[in-house]
Amino acid sequence: MGEYSIGDAIKIFLKQSRLKGYVQALQIEEVWENIMGKTIAKYTEKIHIHGDKLYITTYVAPLRQELMYQKETIVQRVNEALGEKIVKEVIIS
Repeated sequence: MGEYSIGDAIKIFLKQSRLKGYVQALQIEEVWENIMGKTIAKYTEKIHIHGDKLYITTYVAPLRQELMYQKETIVQRVNEALGEKIVKEVIIS
């Protein structure tokens, strides 16, 4: 049996657990303002991950339209913030 640091053990647990998406969504919420800016963060209602899709909810129509144009940038920034390629698609609602 190999030895693991606590951080490595938690990563292994999360990788095998259904909690991974929730933890990643929390990580994204923590850095969302840094990734996208104060205005976008202020009007973003909800962020969650399901599989390799990032779901972003906003009730501000102009912001929704702007986010539609920035999907590729959002994928790159979020993956960079998480330190791994988790998100492949962004869905705006």
